[in-house]
Amino acid sequence: MSGEIRFLDTNVLVYLFDNDEPTKQAIAGRILRDDAGIRLSTQVLAEFYVTVTRKLGRPMSPQDGLTAVQHFKTYPVAMITQDLVTRGISRSIDSRISFWDGLIVETALAEKAHLLITEDLQDGWTIGSMRVWNPFKSAECDNPRPC
Repeated sequence: MSGEIRFLDTNVLVYLFDNDEPTKQAIAGRILRDDAGIRLSTQVLAEFYVTVTRKLGRPMSPQDGLTAVQHFKTYPVAMITQDLVTRGISRSIDSRISFWDGLIVETALAEKAHLLITEDLQDGWTIGSMRVWNPFKSAECDNPRPC
């Protein structure tokens, strides 16, 4: 994975803090351990904060959520622009996916990601030169190669 740009969807970050999902937590930890080439977006950071402070079975305190977001800001973070919003809408229409997933795809493409890591899209889907990888699909399949 050296030199490869990897765009992380919100669920990867959330699983780092989800003690109710120890297998997924371990997989997310391995992904973040090799932090070279990781990219995030303002959308991912916002969704992360809302999810970990309101939607987990054992939510984090708002202050702990803020601390986590501040840590994640050490990675390159793409700003969501008006152009990305309209491209995300077009992607959602053309690919029949949710707007939020379309926005993630378009932001990852704008960041020139080689790999989009998410559990929300079809594992192995190729979009241009970027491939979607769902590392949570199977505990035995925790590498970015098709299983």
